[in-house]
Amino acid sequence: MDQHPAPSIEPGSTDHDLMGLALAEAEAAAEAGEVPIGAVVAVDGRVVARRHNEREGTGDPTAHAEVLALRDAATAVGSWRLDDATLVVTLEPCPMCAGAAWAARVGRVVWGAANEEAGAAGSLYHLGADPRLNHEFAVVPGVRADEGAALLTRFFADCR
Repeated sequence: MDQHPAPSIEPGSTDHDLMGLALAEAEAAAEAGEVPIGAVVAVDGRVVARRHNEREGTGDPTAHAEVLALRDAATAVGSWRLDDATLVVTLEPCPMCAGAAWAARVGRVVWGAANEEAGAAGSLYHLGADPRLNHEFAVVPGVRADEGAALLTRFFADCR
């Protein structure tokens, strides 16, 4: 498990600042041979968890950055209910990860690049805004999208 200690971030950090940490996680993922996606969970602007994809290294199909970060955040705050938390991720969450955000009752999800193939927080689906579910969360799309998309483009170009 490749956990990074949460850095000291001042309360009130902006989505742009938090996405910078998620992008650093995505770069670490690429260096480890993982698809470069990074996630950060913040409560009141303070980072409580940060992770990147680990599917290749662990052989775990659920080891997406968001799921790992939400697990760590729940441990850090002492509750699975993360209603005051913001999940920041470099790529729009897939259905599994949007479902994990829903299950954790996060307050907000901030994402960078759109996930046109499997996006479930605005592109193809929007699990956070489905009134049929018992929890909805706010979504802020497109934060530093070009940087997240560039990491993915470079990674897959290098794989070819």
